[in-house]
Amino acid sequence: MFPASFAYVAARSVEEALELMVKHGEEGKLLAGGHSLIPAMKLRLQSPRTLIDLGTVPGLRGVRVDGDHLVIGALTVHTDVASSELVRKHLLGLADATSVIGDIQVRNRGTIGGSVAHADPAADLPVILTALNASFTVQSLSGSRSIAVDDFFTDFFTTAMNSDEILTEIHVPIPATGTGSAYAKLPHPASGYVVVSAGALIARQASGSCTAARVAIGGLGTGPLRAVATELELQGKPLTPQIIAAAAAKAAEETEPVEDSYAGVEYKCHVATVYARKAIEAAVERVKS
Repeated sequence: MFPASFAYVAARSVEEALELMVKHGEEGKLLAGGHSLIPAMKLRLQSPRTLIDLGTVPGLRGVRVDGDHLVIGALTVHTDVASSELVRKHLLGLADATSVIGDIQVRNRGTIGGSVAHADPAADLPVILTALNASFTVQSLSGSRSIAVDDFFTDFFTTAMNSDEILTEIHVPIPATGTGSAYAKLPHPASGYVVVSAGALIARQASGSCTAARVAIGGLGTGPLRAVATELELQGKPLTPQIIAAAAAKAAEETEPVEDSYAGVEYKCHVATVYARKAIEAAVERVKS
């Protein structure tokens, strides 16, 4: 399958890309890694007249420390996130997620910003970034702003970004001592996309009790969902296998999964409890002493 004819422009700066977006309006589309947009163009689900390539824009790649956050450039490819020493030191849950996205070609070409901005409900990164309490820096010609992850994913393939904004950075708080993170998923055997997934960030005090928890679930709604009942069940309690299992059993509460050709609603809800437990247990095992 071939896409419809289109023009191509390589932006040399974020400002130039923003100006091109204004110039071309709805007929222009931003191109990052291309692993979401190009397949849609081949299927004629999208037919932009102009592609605005961000790949030539400097300064949008890499992982760095900024105060108490890790800052990840939006054009950083999944493999570079997964192999980053900073990510592996501070955010093993993020390394988990980026190491199981698609296949090796996708991981070497796809970008963290492209995945986040696409907001596919079957993607890995929205789930783990929700668990990690990330925020997103977006820029327009009038300036930049930060959007918290809990406000960012608003619907199927929809975010809180405006049409004149570009995602430039992802900011993730560096967990304090006594905190661990993990990500686990049941992938679709053909595509590798999420059937159900879970991300967890768990803080434990020296006595063994949970002092804070963020647990996110993917595959049960229009985007990543906070498993609030699970978080509350863990709060202030010893992180024993029994407590973790009881908390994970509530992971699918207040969700509205949709049956599809691969999995039914009851199955998805059950799998959510299984993978929530896997993610929580792995996060607890990784708690930094």
